[in-house]
Amino acid sequence: MPERYHIHTKNAPPRFRPVGRLGIVEWREDCAGCHNCVKRACVYDLYRNETDYLKAERSFLDYLYQCKGCLNCVQNCTKGLLTRIVNPDYERLGDEYYTPDVIVATWFQAETGHIPVSGAGYRGRFAGRGFDAMWTDMSEIVRPTRDGIHGREYISTLVDIGRKAPFLRFDDGQLISSPPPFIESPLPILFDCLPAPWASERLYATVIEAASRTGLRAIVPEEWLSTQHSGLSTQDSALKIQRSIVPLLSDATGRLNENLISAAQMVEIRDSNRVAETVARIRAVNPDAIVAIRIEATPESAARIGELAKAGTEVVHIAFDAHGREQNGARPRHARTVLREIHKHLLELRLRDEVTLISTGGIALAEHMAKAIICGADMVAINLPLIIALECRLCRACENGETCPVELQAIDCDYAVARMTNLVSAWHLQLLEVMGAMGMREVRRLRGEAGRAMFLDDLEREIFAPLFGKKK
Repeated sequence: MPERYHIHTKNAPPRFRPVGRLGIVEWREDCAGCHNCVKRACVYDLYRNETDYLKAERSFLDYLYQCKGCLNCVQNCTKGLLTRIVNPDYERLGDEYYTPDVIVATWFQAETGHIPVSGAGYRGRFAGRGFDAMWTDMSEIVRPTRDGIHGREYISTLVDIGRKAPFLRFDDGQLISSPPPFIESPLPILFDCLPAPWASERLYATVIEAASRTGLRAIVPEEWLSTQHSGLSTQDSALKIQRSIVPLLSDATGRLNENLISAAQMVEIRDSNRVAETVARIRAVNPDAIVAIRIEATPESAARIGELAKAGTEVVHIAFDAHGREQNGARPRHARTVLREIHKHLLELRLRDEVTLISTGGIALAEHMAKAIICGADMVAINLPLIIALECRLCRACENGETCPVELQAIDCDYAVARMTNLVSAWHLQLLEVMGAMGMREVRRLRGEAGRAMFLDDLEREIFAPLFGKKK
C-alpha cells in the first residue's frame, strides 16, 4: 500500500479581528443581578472573562460579535433581557456567490486546517443556484461497505494529468508501446492565476511555495516568471519549486520562452487559431512537457473541446467566470451543466480518457470540487479561495484604488503559506469524507459519476413538470 497523502498543518490565527456572524445584546438597566447568571452557562465560555474582554485593548465589538450561537443565555435568562442579533458587517462580506458563510468557513479552514462544523441548524433553502442545485449520494454513511469511511481503508485522491493510452502493446511479455507522458497530482486541485487586483510578486511567490509544500502545481503567467522578478526565476529555483510551476505562456506570437518550457513538466497556452502550431513548437523544445490549452467557457465549448481532443490535445483547461458561469451568451449556464455536456460529448467521441479536463471558476468550497468532478471534470483550479484564506473580505477596495483593510500586499510570506496549506488540508479531508460517504475508493472513479448525484433540473423535469407544468 502506498504512503498516504498527508499535509502538515499548523495553526495560523488571524492578523485582524474576524467578522463574527452573531452577537448578543443585553439590557443591563433591567438586570436583576442573579447570583447564578445564565451567562455562565455559555457553552463556549464567552462571558467567563467578560470583565477582561472589556478592559483589554480590544474594542467592545470584539467581545460582542464572538457569539457562537449556543443561545443558552437567550433562552434561560429569567427576565428575557438577552437578544441575538446579526452583525451588519458580516452581511456586507463577499457577494451573492461568495457569501458571508463561505468566507467565514474559508477563514476557519485557513486558520485551523480542520473541517468547519456548524451546529446552528438549518439556515437556508433546500436548493439554490449553481452547485447548490445538486446533491451527492451519501448512502454509505449509514450503510458502510468494505470501502469503509473515516479512514478504515485507503482512499486515494491521486489524479493523472495527461493523455491515457487507449491500449498497450506487448511482444513476448515485453511492453513495446511507449505510453504518453503524464504527471501525477496528489489532489485534484491546481492553483490558478491570481485575479488582476491581487496579482503581485509577493502573492505569486506565496502561491508557488504553498503549491510546493502540498505537492500541487500553480499556474503562473509568464510575465511573473521573468528573471527580473526576484525569487521567481525557474533557472535559480530548486527542483521541487520548478515542478510546482505551470507557466502560462503569453499571447505574443513569434517568440517562446524556451527556458521556461525546457524547465517545466507542464505548460499552459491560451486557445487561438494557431494553437496547433504553438503546441508543435513547444514539443520541439520539450517533448515530454504536458501542454494544456486554456479556453473560455462559452455555449460552443463542448464542440471546441471535441475538436481539440481529435487533434491530440492532452489537457484542456476550461475557465468559467468567478461565479462558475459561461463567460458570454444571452443566458450563461453554470459549470455543472456545461461540464456534463462536455463530458458526454467526449464520451460520444470515445476520447474521454485521452483528455484531462480542468475546470476553474466558481469553486468556492470543497464540496464544489467534488461536484465539479461528478459533473465530468478531472480536476479543478482555484484562486479566489486562496485569497480569501488570507483574510480577504472581497470588499473590492483594491479594485477602486483604496487601501486594503487586511494589508494583503504586505502579508508575511510564511504566514500566508501556512494559511493556504491549512486550506488545502481542510479540502483534502472533506474530499475524503465525501468519497467515504459515497463508498468510493479513489477520486478517479468519481469523474462523471452523475448517477451518484441528484440534480434539481433533472428532478423538476422528470417528476414535477408532468404534474405542475414546466417553469417559465
